[in-house]
Amino acid sequence: MTESEAFEALNSGAQSNVLILCDHASNRVPSAVNGGSLGISEADMNRHIAYDIGARATALLVAKALGAPMLASRFSRLVIDPNRGEDDPTILMKIYDHTIIEGNRHADAAEKQRRIEAYHRPYHAAIEAALAKVTARGETPVLISIHSYTPQLNGRPKRPWHVGVLWDKDPRIPVPLMEKLRQTPGIVVGDNEPYSGELRGDTMYFHATRHGHPHVLIEVRQDLIDTPEGQAKWAGILAKPLAEIIATL
Repeated sequence: MTESEAFEALNSGAQSNVLILCDHASNRVPSAVNGGSLGISEADMNRHIAYDIGARATALLVAKALGAPMLASRFSRLVIDPNRGEDDPTILMKIYDHTIIEGNRHADAAEKQRRIEAYHRPYHAAIEAALAKVTARGETPVLISIHSYTPQLNGRPKRPWHVGVLWDKDPRIPVPLMEKLRQTPGIVVGDNEPYSGELRGDTMYFHATRHGHPHVLIEVRQDLIDTPEGQAKWAGILAKPLAEIIATL
């Protein structure tokens, strides 16, 4: 597997049936997309609309704790969203949380397809290749995807959860994970909050639900993991119960 403009492979020396993913790891705009700019402010490129703040570092710490390889995107979700199916109308956003994405304003179907082929497909091909290695060893892949979310969208109420566990049809990891996290005093856990895990065509659906692989998508509130200290704390909170659950699968 070779790193590309689309993804990076981390903790790649680990031999495990667990694969850690970070779909929205980066706010980078490749130079091939509008010369490396989407025409919005640096402040906007550094907030949640462009990437999942703190998610990459937290995911990497979880990967190291679990002894698992990790794949992360290397392009902003505003370039093309890797956590959407190719036919999803929100795969290329022209306005997000009240911000008009100028570099996407005039992006037509051909430009969307070009970005899918350059960034979206290579990222997902890397995931497929990593999973194929696991199944070739006769093992069952386990997928864990780490995201973060903003404490409050513009004009919306504050979100009360510290962490959200997103899932669809497979309860093997999500249900016991929520039970274990709720045993920690002061942690408010969202069950398919602040988003639903029942998104047909997203990364978990495409690579796990369709194939019956155990999986979970974890959303941590970004203000809790926007520092190295917070990232280390939450990686520890997540890694211990995940390791216990995976050992029982």
